[in-house]
Amino acid sequence: MTIEILLILFILFTFIFLLSGYPVAFVLAGVALLFATIGSFLNLFDQSFLIAVPNRIYGIMTNQNLLAVPLFIFMGLVLEKTKIAENLLISMNSVYRQSNGGYAISVVIVGAIMGASTGIVGASVVTLGLLSLPVMIKNNYPASLTCGVICASGTLGQIIPPSLVLILLADVLSSAYQEAQLKMGIFSPETITIAELFAGAIAPGLLLPILYIFYIKFFYKGKKEANEKSDESKQQNHLNLFTSLFPPIILIFIVLGSIIFGITTPSEAAALGVMGAMLIAVLQKKINMSIVFSCSRESVKLTSIIFAILIGATFFSLVFRGLGGEEIVQSFLIGDSSNAMKTLILILFVMFILGFILDFIEIIFIIIPIFGPILFILGFDPVWIGILIAMVLQTSFLTPPFGFSIFYLRGVTPVSISTAEIYKGVMPFILIQVSLLILIIIFPGIATTIPKLIF
Repeated sequence: MTIEILLILFILFTFIFLLSGYPVAFVLAGVALLFATIGSFLNLFDQSFLIAVPNRIYGIMTNQNLLAVPLFIFMGLVLEKTKIAENLLISMNSVYRQSNGGYAISVVIVGAIMGASTGIVGASVVTLGLLSLPVMIKNNYPASLTCGVICASGTLGQIIPPSLVLILLADVLSSAYQEAQLKMGIFSPETITIAELFAGAIAPGLLLPILYIFYIKFFYKGKKEANEKSDESKQQNHLNLFTSLFPPIILIFIVLGSIIFGITTPSEAAALGVMGAMLIAVLQKKINMSIVFSCSRESVKLTSIIFAILIGATFFSLVFRGLGGEEIVQSFLIGDSSNAMKTLILILFVMFILGFILDFIEIIFIIIPIFGPILFILGFDPVWIGILIAMVLQTSFLTPPFGFSIFYLRGVTPVSISTAEIYKGVMPFILIQVSLLILIIIFPGIATTIPKLIF
């Protein structure tokens, strides 16, 4: 058996077991160790690669940037479980429901705020679906538009900082970038910081919801709801909106600004975010010890899953490298450097397809260590690449038939709304996302100008 055949079988078996539903961390580590044993028996794998595993795991567990992960998860869960986001949506709807497409615009705005504060796509989609879908259907919004707006708004957390996706992406891209520089003979390699990636995501993160709102305003011609409320009632609605909107917005600006301008490290900013979220919940009298314990348990659970996948991915990448996979992939993709853009588009397309069947965490930890160094050897800007990857992952979350946000929404929609209606509804928003992705490819400054100005 040649090493190429063994490598193909290794990748094939990995994806088959991933699709089986078995825990991802165990699949990655187990299949890697199995093929390392087979390769060693056939004299096709050097066991010394596995000696690096303890040091890699130690590096993961002591990584200061990854310390921000459980804190940001906890912050998001507090804002979700104390129903601060729900109150914001209710207040927004009460103010804007008299305008054309007002309910849908409210969902986009609240989705953007939830994305920036929680970053958990499943929670955002389900919350928006439960709260806004019945109201929008009752007010004669087409089912397809309603479902499309909810799915698209719920996935905004993938690109709007401070996003969990961007935190994990920055850490893995930084390692890939340093590895690429060492291969090119640069022995004092630069790095990519979370702050740079956050800054790069500001413009795309603002443009995307704005484009959603433009689409709703100009292409949805529904009836405006009659305004029968008194001036006193309208003033009360605006006051409720202010009190529900102002605290989370200020919290997001404090957390994001402290990271971007170097006032705090990401982990310190995440701790600040947790304190802010708890303070908001206490002042609004929406928290108790059961909520705190629930948030703590779920934070530990989600963090354990993420770190277990990262450790499993470490086994996978080491065995993949030991079987010569890295050299094979690089020789195939790099080839003629004049085709660098074709290589970039091919890699982004592969990530897009994988987004149908794998979670973003798995794609970040498995795929980027393989393809990331190739892109940087070809000379692409690391911040630009990071934003493109985040946009692609977000689009794949929305794309039929396997988009995760569609599955999340399907779980809370009545049987009277068909899956075909959901597919139909998300298509315009997919086109908007792809259009913005193309714009960022053509005009890299959309993603790179703000980081360059700041750093």
